[in-house]
Amino acid sequence: MNPSLDAVLVLVVLLNFFTLGSSRVSAVIRATGTQGVLLAALPFLVHEPLSTHVVLAGLGTLAVKGIALPWLLMRAMRDVTIRREVEPLIGFTTSLLLGGAGTGLALLFSGGLPLAPEHAESRLVPAAFATVFTGFLVLTTRRKAITQIVGYLILENGIFLFGLLLLDALPVMVELGVLLDLLVGVFVMGIVLHHIQRTFSTIDTARFSTLKE
Repeated sequence: MNPSLDAVLVLVVLLNFFTLGSSRVSAVIRATGTQGVLLAALPFLVHEPLSTHVVLAGLGTLAVKGIALPWLLMRAMRDVTIRREVEPLIGFTTSLLLGGAGTGLALLFSGGLPLAPEHAESRLVPAAFATVFTGFLVLTTRRKAITQIVGYLILENGIFLFGLLLLDALPVMVELGVLLDLLVGVFVMGIVLHHIQRTFSTIDTARFSTLKE
């Protein structure tokens, strides 16, 4: 058992609960960015000795999940002037209760899986299940499109946790999995373009020069 690995996984799960209970979009985005930084440390804790694929997976995760996507989401939030998640489909308390139930089920279900001995004692698989469930919950129960994107990102974080188990066997697939986050960038740009079109009835930037104070 690796105490550092389990400590990082506990923090990842706690950030899941923070995301479910927070109504401020900026706080949710920062929590997701922090989760991305924690995920970047996991390849170095799960796989020893270090290899080129492990280093690339860690650095790529830090650059994309920990820095680039949170910055892009914060910029989009400012562009569309979103501050709070108002009237989600289910309340924040209910979200927390469902998140707790999902985390408990993840612990029970992962205990019956035929895992390798080096992973059976860690909390990697239950944390992955819990994170996937949290992402799905945020994705399906929030009204704001930008918060739904955060939900997708959290869900993909859970998939990344699963992928760490395959880093030695299928390293290229795990590294390519980081590219799934590029979809988030596409989603964010779609939100910004839709907001511009709704406000100005066009997305032709050449016509903005005709605006006067």
